[in-house]
Amino acid sequence: MATVKVKFRPSAEIGTPGTIQYLVSHRSLSRRINTTYFLYPREWNAQRSAVVCASKNNRRPILIAIRRQIRCDLERIHSIIHDLESGATDFSADDIAQEFKYHVTQYSLFNYMHGLIDELYKNGRIRTSETYQAALNSFRKFRNDEDIRLDFLTSETMESFAAWHKQQGNCPNTISFYNRILRAVYNRAVEEGEFEDTRPFRHVYTGVEKTKKRALPLKIIRSIKNLDLSPSPLLDYARDIFILSFLLRGMSFIDMAYMKKSDLNQGILTYRRRKTGQKLSIAWTEEMQQILNKYPGNESPYLFPILPCSNKDEYKAYQNIASSINRSLKRIARYVGVTESLTLYVARHSWASAAREKGIPMSVISEGMGHDREETTKIYLNCLATSTIDKANSLIIRSLR
Repeated sequence: MATVKVKFRPSAEIGTPGTIQYLVSHRSLSRRINTTYFLYPREWNAQRSAVVCASKNNRRPILIAIRRQIRCDLERIHSIIHDLESGATDFSADDIAQEFKYHVTQYSLFNYMHGLIDELYKNGRIRTSETYQAALNSFRKFRNDEDIRLDFLTSETMESFAAWHKQQGNCPNTISFYNRILRAVYNRAVEEGEFEDTRPFRHVYTGVEKTKKRALPLKIIRSIKNLDLSPSPLLDYARDIFILSFLLRGMSFIDMAYMKKSDLNQGILTYRRRKTGQKLSIAWTEEMQQILNKYPGNESPYLFPILPCSNKDEYKAYQNIASSINRSLKRIARYVGVTESLTLYVARHSWASAAREKGIPMSVISEGMGHDREETTKIYLNCLATSTIDKANSLIIRSLR
């Protein structure tokens, strides 16, 4: 019969904390499992093998967390022992220790998220992998680079994370953005059956507040389109890409960058959104072709003059070009009297706003691409004939002439 005991190992240096260890025994063989739980001798009751959480101790929140972690670890080890005892093969104390160490490594938040990020990137979901990396970077900074197991996440931890963000001056939507990603990661681990859901996100905000519209009126879009920027090729190029995004129903920059020449056939541009996988078709217009004609030397397989012909790191080139365009757009904004930040993403909101101004039915645009639920937008767009949306887009494009 395998057993496990909790031991406290004092530090060799006086005045410094010791560590908690687990002693796993089976068939006269014992193995120690080290932890990163640090306690002072006065914080450990050897007779009860328990953490002492004195009410006057300023480390009480930390001690309560360690006590909970020890309890979770013991449940995990006992579960491993039960599974091994239920199996047909013999096992040793080493097997128990190795299984537990594997769980600790596999389900550390940092390691687990790194695995998901790599998987998303390999599957072509580059933008999603970036958002996961941003959430991980934020949580690592909050934790001072100290890892934590996913099954050790508590509502107190997530509330502290939210409070830390508020101290940094971040808005509720930013905090919610990180919370939603971490919740998705946590839920995925729970679905794998390695631990039960303790609902650590139940007291933190995971919604989306409506933000100030980033749309420009048609008259401003027209002014940007008609600017004479020929003396500055960089500004001219940034304006062309911005207007092209608008003409293409607010197409995202990453979809534009990776659009293949083969995607344009018989006057129809067909592609799948990299973010959602949704298939879209757009009628190719004279205005779109006029912009493309300005860049005849594009020998790459891509339709638009964005990515270079050959580059070892295409995605890095994409990021650099996007940053360069957005910097140029900030300069262009001053030429047309726009005080708000002008970026490539504004073209997307502006198309939706223009559609509403033209009286295009809500079922066609479903609040453009900026309403509360993207799923609703996809449902509406998938049910509509492509020609209906093309007619709506034609109505908007004519307003720029």
